[in-house]
Amino acid sequence: MHKLLACYDAVLRLASHAKATYYLFLLSVAESSFFPVPPDVMLLPMGLAQPNRVWRLAGITTIGSVLGGVIGYAIGAYAFGYIEPVLAESGHMDSYLHAVRWFEEWGFWAIFVAGFSPIPYKVFTIAGGALSMAFLPFVIASLIGRGARFYLLAFLVKVFGQKADGLVRKHIDRIGWFIVAIVLIGIIMLSTH
Repeated sequence: MHKLLACYDAVLRLASHAKATYYLFLLSVAESSFFPVPPDVMLLPMGLAQPNRVWRLAGITTIGSVLGGVIGYAIGAYAFGYIEPVLAESGHMDSYLHAVRWFEEWGFWAIFVAGFSPIPYKVFTIAGGALSMAFLPFVIASLIGRGARFYLLAFLVKVFGQKADGLVRKHIDRIGWFIVAIVLIGIIMLSTH
């Protein structure tokens, strides 16, 4: 846990760097395929410091995250045998197996929900590739799910300003799970008709 906290602190320091926008993009790419710290922790302080640029920053984060998702997909499709031991050693194998079950049942919606929710998105990107999910629906679901997450954060910054920091820190998991519940209810209602 100490290493994760060190990574988190390093990411927060990057948020005030002169090249922070580039680092935000790179963090977004890395988090969607292998890195443990989500880009939200960098997007939020950058958005609060530059509220007039928060929509642009959300767009950069979304594009980087989807690109990272494509890399995760490629890892799953072409190198899963190499990373399977890493998943087991890092304690992510249960999350991966959970992702597999979601894919088998929900397909497109599994990526969408993982893209928005507190669920580790990288596990789903790798599972998408390993299970040969159709690529275009994968990208579309990633774009919608990740975009919704990061633009919601931008919206909170625009509406609440500095108060957004406390709201996000206190309620981000609840907000994510609430949206997941709404999406799942919608999917179930559509599938019963």
